Amino acid sequence: MIQVSKVKKVFHSNGLQVSAEAMNMIRDEFNRHVHKMAEELKESNAKRLTVNNYHFVNPLWNVDNRDLMVGKHE
Repeated sequence: MIQVSKVKKVFHSNGLQVSAEAMNMIRDEFNRHVHKMAEELKESNAKRLTVNNYHFVNPLWNVDNRDLMVGKHE
């Protein structure tokens, strides 16, 4: 789902190398995040991913939407 060459280019532009195993891990993690976003969006009954709901379904930004409810923070 990601372009490996673009990911490698980011690291290379910073003078870093990426092993094949690490690249596989990045690709797998990215794929998991995209699938999780689709599942979250479906559960919310939304029909489209938009800039308004992106942060609610993005697992990198939102660990658990339920934690945002009033009274959940101590």
